[in-house]
Amino acid sequence: MFVDEPLEWLAQYRPERRESADFDEFWHRTLADSPVGQATFEPVDVGLTTVDVFDVTFAGWAGQPIKGWLMLPANRVEGQSLPGIVEYIGYNGGRGLPIESLTWSSAGYAHLVMDNRGQGGSGRTVSDTPDVAPDGHGSAAPGYLTRGIESPDKHYYRRMITDAVRAVDAIMQAPGVDPRKVAVLGASQGGGLALATAGLRGDLIGAMIDVPFMCDYTRASTRADTVPYVEIRQWLAGHRDKIEMAFDTLSYFDGVNFARRATCPAWFSVALMDDICPPSTVFGAYNSYAGPAEMEIFAYNGHEGGGLYDVPRKLAAFASLFFPESFAG
Repeated sequence: MFVDEPLEWLAQYRPERRESADFDEFWHRTLADSPVGQATFEPVDVGLTTVDVFDVTFAGWAGQPIKGWLMLPANRVEGQSLPGIVEYIGYNGGRGLPIESLTWSSAGYAHLVMDNRGQGGSGRTVSDTPDVAPDGHGSAAPGYLTRGIESPDKHYYRRMITDAVRAVDAIMQAPGVDPRKVAVLGASQGGGLALATAGLRGDLIGAMIDVPFMCDYTRASTRADTVPYVEIRQWLAGHRDKIEMAFDTLSYFDGVNFARRATCPAWFSVALMDDICPPSTVFGAYNSYAGPAEMEIFAYNGHEGGGLYDVPRKLAAFASLFFPESFAG
């Protein structure tokens, strides 16, 4: 069933602003403390003839090594620079195996899939990057959303979002990639990371943001009774006197606040029967987006959103973005 407000209401919804005065300073400091490092690209033979695969290691939060896969079309022309796409993976997934991510390199793009630190335990895609923090965090509910919730400096998503920003720097260093033409994409947690990266970087050419997680935490905690947002409710049920503190911390990682700072062209999608990332939270970010944006609505779908059905729309969108002079669709 529809799990949220009517579409007419959703189209107008803008969350009440919840943002600390030092939001920009916090992220400036965080990224300054995690400077761009030199990424490495090691060729890997995975038995494919149409795609060249590289095992990537780059410096993420605090310089910690983050893994990824880079896929390049094998038939690329020597000396010709390719547009780059960085993909972020959903909650408790990871970079997985290269054969799971062949669409974008097959379409002619350089495609970097970023690993998720400390995740990959879902039985789907796996992760090869540990989550190493210099300081331990306090009480947390199972999952990642309340790890370090007592302070934005300690919160898990401070590290993860920094990794996402530095993944863009990594693909910009890749041989044969045009650093002026890099876009980001992801769904669910991956969509939230794409949105955060768009809000923290001014040099992206575009963002594809599907059914994003990490948006409008206050509303999400009262509209979703499933993982991951239920982790907030579970934690607050045992920490009754720390509601304001928790949401103050989460505001530093809220896609709505990143949306207000993002200016590159963006394509969002939402599913009106999504009980994991409530439609109102997605619209809250979309309606707050500072740059040009379009929304694709899947009325009878849950968190799977458009799935593979939606790939042709994305291919056309990126073609119009990267090759406007030749795009006729």
